[in-house]
Amino acid sequence: TQNEKKLFTPGPLGVSYSVRQAALRDLGSRDIVFMETVKYLRSRLVDIAGVSEDNFTAVPVQGSGTFAVEAVFQTAVPRQNGKVLILENGAYGKRMGKICEVLNIPYHLESFSEDSKVDPGRVEELLRGDNSFTLVAIVQCETSSGVFNPVEKVGSIVKKIIPDCVYFVDAMSSFGAVPLDMEGGQVDYMVSSANKCLQGIPGFSYAVARKSHLQKCKGNSRSLSLDLYDQYDGLEKTGQFRFTPPTHTMLAFCQAIKEFDEEGGVVGRANRYKKNRNILRKGMLEMGFQEFLSPEHEGYIITSYKFPEHPNFEFKEFYSRLIDKGQVIYPGKVLNADCFRIGNIGHLFPEDMKHLLTCIKDVCTEMMIDLPLSA
Repeated sequence: TQNEKKLFTPGPLGVSYSVRQAALRDLGSRDIVFMETVKYLRSRLVDIAGVSEDNFTAVPVQGSGTFAVEAVFQTAVPRQNGKVLILENGAYGKRMGKICEVLNIPYHLESFSEDSKVDPGRVEELLRGDNSFTLVAIVQCETSSGVFNPVEKVGSIVKKIIPDCVYFVDAMSSFGAVPLDMEGGQVDYMVSSANKCLQGIPGFSYAVARKSHLQKCKGNSRSLSLDLYDQYDGLEKTGQFRFTPPTHTMLAFCQAIKEFDEEGGVVGRANRYKKNRNILRKGMLEMGFQEFLSPEHEGYIITSYKFPEHPNFEFKEFYSRLIDKGQVIYPGKVLNADCFRIGNIGHLFPEDMKHLLTCIKDVCTEMMIDLPLSA
């Protein structure tokens, strides 16, 4: 795979050659082998989530991660008297607000600053002031900045104050590499996608849902294709998807899970990502690049860097010169600062991070930006 670019982005992510190879099989959606594959994947996702199939089920949804996020709002919020509290500190929390708006779901968007975590004390205050919320939603790793939110702590507060309230965690870019105690954090719905830390190819997302709640959600969904209850019901009864499944993507995902296990599961994957992150942090610091987040943030999925205040720095040029060297970084997503982002998840290893740093150094030389940058 000579002419391939390395993706240091939050998705699509680079995946191994063996994962791609696993997709090179045509299977029918009713094929016994495929139905067994779906059953296996659903079971393994519950397993990776660290919960029991007695209480939880995994429901795959065709489409990107946002499809699963929307499917949870569609399904878990009743058509009458539903009210959502969204705790947001970045673009992905804001997107949840947009989903509720389009669906005409009553919601309150509580915003926290993009460079800080959601504050559990403020959540407690909010819920004590208004106990009419039926669902609280939060993002575990806010990929616009890289902040990790205290989701377990928030979950305990939600259930202490409104025991019947549904707790929903978007673990899109964290599931599989950042521990999440679903039982301890009293999480009812968790969503992620095939092409994040589990390193499959894009094409489907999934919800790990508490069965006792999901089974009460029949008829809630305002959408046919995003009805999580109906999708679950169909898979349970027939072992089949209601509409054409992403067969190739699911075969690749089986291989991805095999490689995930071989690497040592959540712990093994987290270790590699942390190594990647440490190399990046050290190298960028030596060049004088400043992180958007202050050092007490422990995130290791993606890092936001402030644009250097050098007269020759121009992001578009910086970005395209890196692309010419086969390195794909990502524009910023925070609103209150000019930033770019570098991810270290997916099929990336310490040597890839070192090579990226060399390329960044070379690009700065080409653009006549003296290093180290002055603060």
